[in-house]
Amino acid sequence: MSIQKIVLPIILLAVALGGYYFYSNQSTPEQQTDVKTTIKKAEFILKVDATGELKAKRSVQIKAPSSMRAERIHQTTIQDMVAEGTVVSAGDYVATLDRTEISNKMGDAQTEIDKILTQLAQAKIDTAITLRGLRDELINLGFAKNEKLLELEQNKYEPQAVIQQKQIDLERNQRDFRQAEAKYELEKEKAVAKIAEINADLKQNKTKLERLVKLAGEFTISAPKDGMIIYAKTWQGKVAAGSQVSSWNPVVAELPDLSEMMSKTYVNEVDVSNVEKGQDVTIQIDAFPDETYTGRVISVANIGEELREYDAKVFEVNIEMLGVDSILRPAMTTSNEIVTDILQDVIAIPLEALYSDSLPYVFKEQAGRILKQEVITGSSNNDQVIIDFGLQENDNIYLSMPDNSKDMAFQPLDPAIKKKIRLEQEAREKARLARMEEKRKLIKDTDLPKSSGGGGNVIFFN
Repeated sequence: MSIQKIVLPIILLAVALGGYYFYSNQSTPEQQTDVKTTIKKAEFILKVDATGELKAKRSVQIKAPSSMRAERIHQTTIQDMVAEGTVVSAGDYVATLDRTEISNKMGDAQTEIDKILTQLAQAKIDTAITLRGLRDELINLGFAKNEKLLELEQNKYEPQAVIQQKQIDLERNQRDFRQAEAKYELEKEKAVAKIAEINADLKQNKTKLERLVKLAGEFTISAPKDGMIIYAKTWQGKVAAGSQVSSWNPVVAELPDLSEMMSKTYVNEVDVSNVEKGQDVTIQIDAFPDETYTGRVISVANIGEELREYDAKVFEVNIEMLGVDSILRPAMTTSNEIVTDILQDVIAIPLEALYSDSLPYVFKEQAGRILKQEVITGSSNNDQVIIDFGLQENDNIYLSMPDNSKDMAFQPLDPAIKKKIRLEQEAREKARLARMEEKRKLIKDTDLPKSSGGGGNVIFFN
């Protein structure tokens, strides 16, 4: 057998296998691009997803003493504090504040009291010496007056000039006596006023010391009622042992009412226009993914804010949880699905099937060929978008861009129809807003929990 008879079949077999694999691989992309779906009318749920944090709808704030500011103690440190999550009864210990500054102030007040007491004693001694000297002077002037009277009596038979001289001496003595009496009374009043002033200063400093002693006692903080201790939050983080507490933001901890919970969340400025008070919410707790809860929106902020965790401005949205579950705790993370509207019997397509090149369009199968069909879009959610015009039920559209898409014909819509559909969309939006307004009226205004450090709350101490 010749070599050619052996090699030739091998070469032919290799060529055949290579051709098979080449055409097989070439057909794979075409099969992948032929992914399409048939349109069916169905219910369409418009929703906004937002991550939130559980909070008690009502809570009692436990604060540092309110009189700190009056005593010019603007900041102090939490020396010790019970662990977060501790269940306490009314009157139980919660925290101890550092007493270093108030102890210094108490020492200063005591030093001032001691100083004033020394001044008071000195003033009393000075007053006694001064008044005794004046009384001695009055006694001496009294004796002198009696002598002048006696001399005048003895000289009544002397010449008139002598008698007049004695009368003048007597009158001068009487005048000196009256002046000494007036001086004594004035010095007495002056001494009384000075001692009264010192006593008033002493009383003021004693009162100050009493206030400081009382305030020092309030640096041991107790629970005002039964509940679970939740640490307060500031922009610096949680307040705990070692944290600074200021007289302007004195909240140390909170006692939340776990019978009514809410989720505080933030919605992107792009989506917040669709969120209204009264809308239903589906809530999941990240710690318990198998549990689902219901809720409703009870407030939407009118003003946005910038937070470090978000790229754009966000608006605070508070969601009330309907029902109670003993496993729920403040600060748990929630996944909130806010249902903004539910539409029945609408045509909706996956977002990946919608394309845009100045005008929105889809790849639609019609009469055995593929067209770029212009469509009018409506509302959308995270997965789908409503098609208000341009497609019908049972139409087939492609979920991915077909081959040779650039060569496919574009099927535009009639401008008159487009204008009509736009007007219908505006009418539906007005009707939706009217429904939301009616639903919002059914929800009563709710008092939301104040941020930590907010005013207007009762302060409780031991």
